[in-house]
Amino acid sequence: MSAQATPQTATSTWNIDPVHSAAEFKVKHMMISNVKGHFTGLKGVLTLDENDVTKSRVEGTIDVSTITTREPQRDAHLRSAEFFDVEKFPTMSFQSKLITREGDGELVVSGDLIIHGVTREVEFTVEGPTPPGKDPWGNTRLGASATTKISRKDFGLNYNAALETGGILIGDEVTITVEVEFVKA
Repeated sequence: MSAQATPQTATSTWNIDPVHSAAEFKVKHMMISNVKGHFTGLKGVLTLDENDVTKSRVEGTIDVSTITTREPQRDAHLRSAEFFDVEKFPTMSFQSKLITREGDGELVVSGDLIIHGVTREVEFTVEGPTPPGKDPWGNTRLGASATTKISRKDFGLNYNAALETGGILIGDEVTITVEVEFVKA
């Protein structure tokens, strides 16, 4: 009778590099064009299963006060109680529950997204992670891009205004894209 080798689980920890990471959103404005905004202030950790990426975990938070749409009055309104209510809900967060492989270099990461104190399960389509590489200072890095679409009303972001010509000022569907660079801990 021969002994069978137990597969070794190798995990590594990777921290989000906030200087090289950002979250972007776009939403329809006046039913005409998309307005984009960005959040910086990302923090988080990837626990990477070196043998099977689908057994990895990722979690992250975003400082909501870092929102910028290149329009100071709009940014102040978005931080106010009519939208994100940064005083009450200073962060949004995501924690993965399930990772599945969708194709070559593409994953679907399902998990809980918390915005404005409301938790909903969402699926991010992820390109990556890229193969690890060394930066000029000896750190090991890898990257990923993740995209999802949500209904802002599902998260209690209900502010809107009717237009004189009919329609609404702000669309409900929001596309979220996260560009993340991780540094091996």
